[in-house]
Amino acid sequence: MNRQVKNKRTAIMDAALKLFTERGFHGTSTAQISKDAGVATGTLFNYFPSKEALINSLYFEVKGRLSICIKEGLDSEATFEARMKKLWSNFVRCGVNNPEEFLFVGQFSSSPYITKITREEAMKEYESIRALAEEGFRNGKTGNYSMELAMMIFYQSSRAVVSLVLDSRSSLDMDEIIEEGFQILWKGLAPE
Repeated sequence: MNRQVKNKRTAIMDAALKLFTERGFHGTSTAQISKDAGVATGTLFNYFPSKEALINSLYFEVKGRLSICIKEGLDSEATFEARMKKLWSNFVRCGVNNPEEFLFVGQFSSSPYITKITREEAMKEYESIRALAEEGFRNGKTGNYSMELAMMIFYQSSRAVVSLVLDSRSSLDMDEIIEEGFQILWKGLAPE
């Protein structure tokens, strides 16, 4: 892909991310995305044959970038608790450092616009995270809970912590919030 094509595609994706998180899918027209990206509407359709195709491409790319961010520095030799703590910290920091991407994924991960194929392909990036959770459950490092429920609580709790950190009224230190959030989560997961 040459530089000009990549720049136009990137501009379209960036504008779409911003507008979708601000206005939602229905409230965002392809004409507005094109305008904000500085390209003609026809140019948008050269890269993405439909609004749905743009949404799916954006979802896939954002999930991939967040996956890389979330897995950064995970040490496979560390204890299960240490790896979960690092994963938690990464997850929250990725959300704080990439609020539009984090919000986009949170808002639209269950959207009917995201196809099943896109969702399944994007989740392949998270197999190592799922494997880590399965290891903890299999080896008795967690209580006797549903792994699916625990993973959903992990995800939703991290979203709450990201929101708290981003809240400009919060006077708490980000590192303290991340640590306290993990301790609450860990105490809930740990076997009695």
